[in-house]
Amino acid sequence: MRMDIAAQTDVGRHKKNNEDCYGVFREGTPGLQLFDEGALLCVADGLGGHVGGEIASKLAVSLLKDCLKQPRPASSDDPEKDNQAILGVLRLAIKKANDSIFRTNKDFVKEGKPMGTTLLAAIVDNRKAYIANVGDSRCYHIRNNEVIATTEDHSWVDEQVKLGLMSRAEAESDFRRNFLTRSIGTHPEVPVDTYVWHVVQGDRLLLCTDGLVNMVKDPDIRSIFTKRAHSAEYAHRLVTLALDNGGRDNVTVIVAQISPTFWHSLTLAMSSFRKRHGRKVLLAVVALLALGVGVVAGYFLRGLIG
Repeated sequence: MRMDIAAQTDVGRHKKNNEDCYGVFREGTPGLQLFDEGALLCVADGLGGHVGGEIASKLAVSLLKDCLKQPRPASSDDPEKDNQAILGVLRLAIKKANDSIFRTNKDFVKEGKPMGTTLLAAIVDNRKAYIANVGDSRCYHIRNNEVIATTEDHSWVDEQVKLGLMSRAEAESDFRRNFLTRSIGTHPEVPVDTYVWHVVQGDRLLLCTDGLVNMVKDPDIRSIFTKRAHSAEYAHRLVTLALDNGGRDNVTVIVAQISPTFWHSLTLAMSSFRKRHGRKVLLAVVALLALGVGVVAGYFLRGLIG
């Protein structure tokens, strides 16, 4: 399966430490049993102002990675049962991460706020994306330059919006927008939201921490994806825009393009070649290729006629 995946993280303009962590795990990862083709993607945002936020995010990603060692659940004739089996693997890994960080807090954190982190994970294959989320890191599902689905944030302001006590515009500017209602490691149990998104050729997934979401509005995120580009370029544009808009927090993004189409891949290759060698060289190469195709086609046509 072809997937173009890229990730980028930045400390931001106002933080001294980067408490974000991410993971991209694909074929070839040592001990991998969970899938033959696909990827496990995850981002974690350590809670700022808490003891060891940086440690918590790294630990969460490391513990989540262990789920790759689990054999893939046996398939059945029930697609929903199969979906829940994969999601169950993610839920169990997140539960283990929560248990581990919570026990560490209980044993070693005697003063100050306990360490914690958000955790967003996606297992992606060529047909589905299995998503699990705790906190306010977010996943976007983008198709034909439109955002068709997002995960739900677990923050105080989002709870107010759902209850009809605050508008979305008010929530975006409220000073309490960083107050989480769920996080990994701060409580003995934590609910996990799960999603199954059907993906098709050309779909794109964006996983990000709130350092992007709070700095770049959804219409501007969507506009980034209206131009064809490699995932690395999308990731760079998103992080740069977050920094240009103030960069108040660490910012981390992962972009995954699912099985890019032939013409999309060809367009990207030509664009990359032009940037390296110039437009005139590209045109010359295209002309030579076209001439070559014409000569070969003419040869076969003469053979058929003759």
